[in-house]
Amino acid sequence: MMRAWISPMLLVLSGSVVAAGLILNGSTAAAVALLVAVVLFAGLNSPLIFPRSIGALEAERRSAADGRPVVFWRPGCVYCLRLRIRLGRSARRLHWVDIWRDADGAAVVRAANEGNETVPTVVVAGRPHVNPDPAWVREQLSPPA
Repeated sequence: MMRAWISPMLLVLSGSVVAAGLILNGSTAAAVALLVAVVLFAGLNSPLIFPRSIGALEAERRSAADGRPVVFWRPGCVYCLRLRIRLGRSARRLHWVDIWRDADGAAVVRAANEGNETVPTVVVAGRPHVNPDPAWVREQLSPPA
């Protein structure tokens, strides 16, 4: 779990150091603006913006029961963030697996991507799709007509 927070914590720490330097030079407004920007960016790169992750085995079980896709992701991945933001509220209807927290999830992604941990990998009906278009993923949530 700690691995997912390393990047956001380093962003906040380094931003704080730079902001302290700005304050010492008399640029308080610039320091505050920098800190706000750094905290927002760190939040976007943290697990906070994603729906709660579950284990790969549980996600596969739930997907088999309800037919919803499983998204394998990791914190700090800009493509995962893009998918999450573009899905909007629909993202809560997917099953999310953080491959940094779940070894089985990482193994599923490596098996689907020739040994690489390429994310987001979305599994629909047992078939993996690497970095799919968010509109396509949203379509997979719609009931067939």
